[in-house]
Amino acid sequence: MTPSASKNPWLWVPTLYLTESVPYVLIITVSVVMYKNLGISNADIGLYTSFLYLPWVIKPIWSPILELFGHKKQWFLSMQFILSLVFLGVGLTTGSSHFFTLTLAFFWMGAFASATNDIASDGLYLIALKPEQQSFFVGMRSTFYRVGMITGQGLIVIVAGYLEEKFADPAQAWSWTMLGVGGLMLVLTGINYLATPKVLEERIAKEDQPSFGKVFSTFFTKKNIGLSLGFVLLYRLGESQLVKMASPFFLDERVDGGLGLSTTEVGFIYGTLGVIALLVGGILGGIFISRDGLGKWMMPMAFAINAPNIGYVFLAWLQPDNVYFAAFVVVIEQLGYGFGFAAFMVFLLFLAEGIFKTAHYALATGFMAMGMMLPGMLSGYVQQWLGYPGFFVWVVIATIPGFVMAYTVKYPREFGKKVLSTKY
Repeated sequence: MTPSASKNPWLWVPTLYLTESVPYVLIITVSVVMYKNLGISNADIGLYTSFLYLPWVIKPIWSPILELFGHKKQWFLSMQFILSLVFLGVGLTTGSSHFFTLTLAFFWMGAFASATNDIASDGLYLIALKPEQQSFFVGMRSTFYRVGMITGQGLIVIVAGYLEEKFADPAQAWSWTMLGVGGLMLVLTGINYLATPKVLEERIAKEDQPSFGKVFSTFFTKKNIGLSLGFVLLYRLGESQLVKMASPFFLDERVDGGLGLSTTEVGFIYGTLGVIALLVGGILGGIFISRDGLGKWMMPMAFAINAPNIGYVFLAWLQPDNVYFAAFVVVIEQLGYGFGFAAFMVFLLFLAEGIFKTAHYALATGFMAMGMMLPGMLSGYVQQWLGYPGFFVWVVIATIPGFVMAYTVKYPREFGKKVLSTKY
């Protein structure tokens, strides 16, 4: 790290990861709500929106390009600007007769830009901060990443719900909402231009530059790589299916097995009560690992991220009239998720250790995306086959492999523990 990278991480880590998460959640999660409101079936929603994970799965193919050419800040600013244009495109085509095909095409372009933005943003985080700082800020990084996701699932969905009621036309409501998201992305891009540090990245002499194959092979020859990838793929097996069907469950009418909530109510639950619980969980997770190391907290965090899914089983069977029952389940789930996801993020940092941190981190997160994509693609069909009560029982059963992998995966127990003498 060079003196030019001395900008306070407390200022730029939150904004960088907020900008990383907002487009991701719009493309992967909020698109589910939008398509549900526009009359697309659960099976098609699960299949096509899960397939949008593909750029995050295959992003390691082009991650070495970012490792070897250009600067991380140039890359992520360019991608963030492209994303603003993508959401403007979605907003302009939502009301068309071929909206499903056209908006999916824009979301596909946005997915590739967002995945590239992730590589560059994570790369800056890894080279601008010392290892002990990386562990310390993983809680804030994870928290603001999730704040961005809640902004999408909460505030943006609330706005869309309000506009639905105002216009009595879901297509017009979502058109104006996505145009607003395009403007938001332009603002966030400008903030990151000013706030993020300029890091003089170390360059390898041309004759010493590693081959494309070497960057990949050094990842797959890491010790215990099979167990590590098993953990990455299975730690969130239950959530990968729940996340695709949670919003349709809340929005579907009671005669169809759902809770019959409005779009505004769904946004309120995730965007207000959920965000408070998430912030608490994420901050505590980062602090505890920084204090004690990953080993002490891996299993408790695996329990925290998976066990709250049982709440959805009760919601599906009881179908309570009281919206606060649903809110309570979401709060517990978000609290556990924020706490448990910290262990996952720290493990990914461990898996990226070595000379090619940016590319190896991209590989690790690519496998993480694969673990979300493949089960998610089938989630809508499983839900339609089993109904909501049976589906959520299946989700709980699907958490078992995550517990097994959390128990068996290998890593230094002290990894992530803060060096007490370090000053920030």
